[in-house]
Amino acid sequence: MHVSRLSRTLGGALLGAALATGVMTAPAQAAPSAPSAPSGERSQAAPAAVRVIRYDASRAAEFRTVVDQGAQIWNQHVRNVRFVAGTPADVVVYADNGWPRAQPAGLGRGRVWMGRQATAQGHYALRIASHELGHILGLPDRRTGLCSDLMSGASAGTSCRNPNPNAAEIAEVERNFQFGVSGVTPGVTITERVPASAR
Repeated sequence: MHVSRLSRTLGGALLGAALATGVMTAPAQAAPSAPSAPSGERSQAAPAAVRVIRYDASRAAEFRTVVDQGAQIWNQHVRNVRFVAGTPADVVVYADNGWPRAQPAGLGRGRVWMGRQATAQGHYALRIASHELGHILGLPDRRTGLCSDLMSGASAGTSCRNPNPNAAEIAEVERNFQFGVSGVTPGVTITERVPASAR
């Protein structure tokens, strides 16, 4: 009984002191747990790592701006690969007086030539840049004649101003970089130039 009265007295004295000094502490509580993700989200795989491809357009002369724009077009459409200007470069872009062409050295590596012959004939320079970079991303030429197909290239005619890949081309690039495959042969120069004898 005496102990109980002493406890109440000490407890009251401590409470009074805490109130007088303004020092009060709340009882300790467990930190709230993070909300769990819905079951559908937990089953999704983490996104694949982004492959960075450095390109050097310093030798592309008057085409340098459209090469940068072509790289940005691909960056806007694909998730697991990204073009970044810089050196040492995986891709070097040149300008010359021939026909545009690409020489992949492997997936995401190689050389591109922005040939003035095509632009002199009226082909859209930005479409050419985006198309040739498509070869570096593992896409082959597909001469469908459709402007909606970026890889139809010159077969779509000089009136075509579409520099964007379509859904199938985007999906193919995503698969290429996910699985390390390519639809083009390393070391082989890809050009759409039609020999004079075939015209």
